[in-house]
Amino acid sequence: MAPPPRKRQRRNAPPAASARPRPGVAKPVVKPVQPADSSTRATRVLNWLLQKLPARQREKALHYLVLTRMDRPIGALLLLWPTWWALWLAAGDFPPWKPLIIFTLGVFAMRAAGCAINDFADRKLDPQVARTAGRPIASGRVTPREALLVFAALLVFAFVLVLFTNRLTIELSFAGAALAAIYPFTKRYTYMPQVVLGTAFGWSIPMAFAAVTHAVPPVGWLLFIGNILWSVIYDTEYAMVDREDDLKAGAKSTAILFGDADLPILGVLMGTFLLAMLFVGQRAALGWPYWLGLAAAAGLFGYQLWLIRGRGRDACLAAFRHNNWLGLAVWISIALALAVR
Repeated sequence: MAPPPRKRQRRNAPPAASARPRPGVAKPVVKPVQPADSSTRATRVLNWLLQKLPARQREKALHYLVLTRMDRPIGALLLLWPTWWALWLAAGDFPPWKPLIIFTLGVFAMRAAGCAINDFADRKLDPQVARTAGRPIASGRVTPREALLVFAALLVFAFVLVLFTNRLTIELSFAGAALAAIYPFTKRYTYMPQVVLGTAFGWSIPMAFAAVTHAVPPVGWLLFIGNILWSVIYDTEYAMVDREDDLKAGAKSTAILFGDADLPILGVLMGTFLLAMLFVGQRAALGWPYWLGLAAAAGLFGYQLWLIRGRGRDACLAAFRHNNWLGLAVWISIALALAVR
């Protein structure tokens, strides 16, 4: 008996396994559980610290800590080192314990507050960028209202700390709070939000001088300018990681502004920062340990430029993180120079 015609077999065959999904059935969207640049070590520490909380409270507390970047302490350190530069220079040696404790706690509080308001401002932009799509607001683990409440609570805490200083420091703190609040929104209107970030991050410098000496001398403003330059350098390296995603999303940054000239411009900024810090050392009459520290900083900058020569995302992120060692080297050199003077 002859087999049935080939066409008949094809007509009666069952649908293939790879058939299209039925209309009306939504395809599940898988969102990242954590931001792509989270520190594995810091996340383990946070989980260990929260391990005794009930599961639900532990999960929510971890989301708030990630919102305030406690899983990425590098940002707080980049804010801490210039603050310590200022405290040591203002005191002319080891600073008094009271302003040291106040400003160290204030650094972490204000950095955390800045991160909370930054994620609130970027709540529609972050889901479009691979590195930030896993942030708590972007992934739906924290609501925008919760982020605003966290921001307000941290600002209140920081302001309470400032109340233990003097009138000039308190007055300067209002400008610092305003800078922290407006920075996240500047990337929609200017290609230089890194300059605003540097101003906000560096505002602790005049505040530290005011707290210790009740005034802000010229060396304090020189240090402030130097820190703005340094902030533009490391945040441009950071922005180079997201340059392609930012272009698609319509965000602005110095990495986009500099374009193909990013590496030579970064080299010029690095040289200008070193020049500003040279003037700081001259005005403060710092000795040989400081000049060795500046030489080390120049070498670290050279390594960063070599690292990002191909503009790879991982290399740019590594160069950004590498600035932690530069800030530490400058602080050690200031402390040693003052100690042997």
